[in-house]
Parts: sequence; structure tokens; C-alpha cells
Amino acid sequence: MKDYGPTTYGKLNAERYDAMYEERMVAETRDSVATLAELAGDGQVLELAIGTGRVAIPLAARGLAVQGIEASDEMVAQLRKKPGGGDIPVKIGDMAEARVDDTFDLIYLVFNTIFNLTTQEAQVRCFQNAARHLTPNGVFVVETVVPALSDFVDDQRMKGSWARMDSVRFEVAIHDPVLQTVAFQRVVIDENGTRITPHFMRYAWPSELDLMARLAGLERRERWAWWDRSPFTSTSKSHVTVYGRADP
Repeated sequence: MKDYGPTTYGKLNAERYDAMYEERMVAETRDSVATLAELAGDGQVLELAIGTGRVAIPLAARGLAVQGIEASDEMVAQLRKKPGGGDIPVKIGDMAEARVDDTFDLIYLVFNTIFNLTTQEAQVRCFQNAARHLTPNGVFVVETVVPALSDFVDDQRMKGSWARMDSVRFEVAIHDPVLQTVAFQRVVIDENGTRITPHFMRYAWPSELDLMARLAGLERRERWAWWDRSPFTSTSKSHVTVYGRADP
């Protein structure tokens, strides 16, 4: 998708991001924060793509020292408006490249956000960037969906969200199976007119992420279907994977 870059998503969605996912995120945030806190212990924590602080703020409220990297100034502005959000140090920059001075016992990247890096090369660099910020015994946690492509026909999909008396919302998606990318347009038509919001992502399979980790000198330690540590199976629709430094 031409002109779609690392800061585009935040510019388009920051002001309404929390409202977009509010209902879905209550349980997910609770479960992810609990497991991430266990993995962190008393160590330092870094969130890649910290966004509006959905996960970082409750982790910091538990007494953990949390920092973040975020490409979008607009997302960080929303973080700063929240109680506790002003106390979290954030480096503005691309999570595949930006560096901070510290090393961390826990680094995490959640909610499919690795897919917001739209090339395989950028995703590999992200793993390498995480690895360079890890303490010797630190872990890097990645959460994504398992790609589901069965509802695409001729590499296209149209999916409705609602149809009301005065409005409709639907999504058009175009799939490139060679590049493993999906270009979206989310369309709302109501009394105020038509609004479109683009999104562009590159998905990666769990085994591909494992290979990216190996290229960064990391290895898979755990893979669960969800934050409750339930077993990952062939029918799992998501995964939470924990990586650590490979043995010499």
C-alpha cells in the first residue's frame, strides 16, 4: 500500500484506538498483564510499540520499571493523558531500529503488532533489536494471531461489522500470498458521509517467527495458545511465544 509507513497507523487511529477495542480488551489486558508480570519478576521491562499504554500502565502500577518504544507521537500523546502514563519513559522511533540505553529482563510485543512491520526484513530487524536490549537471562514475548486465510476468495475479502438504519461499516481486504501482506480499507457510511481508514500488514507464521528469533540469536522457550498458558495446538487461533538467548 503506497505511502503507508511506521507512523501511519497511529496518525489515523490514536484518538479512537482505546474505544475501538475497549470491550475486547478488558479480559485480554488482565490476562496479559498477569502473565507478563510473572515473567518480569523484579526486572526492568520494555514494551515495543507501547501505543496508548494499555498494557504498560497496569504493569507500571504493579511497581515494575517499564519503558517503551513507539513510532507514533499521536499514540504517545494519548498515553500521556492517562493516570501514570506521564511517568513511563518512551523513545520515539521505529521499533525495528530505535535503541534505548538500558537492557531489560522482559521485552514484549503484543496484539499482532509485529505484523505492522510490513516487510520480512523489518520483522527480522525487530527481533535483532529486541535481542540487543535483552539481559543475558531476559526474555522476549511476542503475541499474534495464527494467520487465517480461508475466508479469502481470489485473494479478496469483504466483511461487514454492522448494518443499521442510518449507517453501515464494512471492511475490504486484498491479500498478496507471495509477500504475505494484506491491504485493508475499513469503510463507514453514515449521515456524515463516507469515511475510510486504511491498514496494511505483513503476517508471519509461528515457525517463521521462530526462524527470525534464531537469526537474532534467540530460541523459543515456550509457546502457548493464550496468556493463560493453555497448550498451543494445530487448532489454536493465536499464540504467545517466549524467546530467550540461545545457548552458546
